[in-house]
Amino acid sequence: MFARLAQRISAYRSHRQTVDLLSRMEDYQLRDIGLNRGDIDVIAKGGRLAA
Repeated sequence: MFARLAQRISAYRSHRQTVDLLSRMEDYQLRDIGLNRGDIDVIAKGGRLAA
């Protein structure tokens, strides 16, 4: 039980850290890596964008 809770907390922190990092980037920087602002949450959740 505690291991699963610790894992969920770790996953949440990782998600927030990724969202924060990508959100601070300028639009041109996101474009350079093939993203736009609408992609940030999908990427942070570990998803993949459709090719």
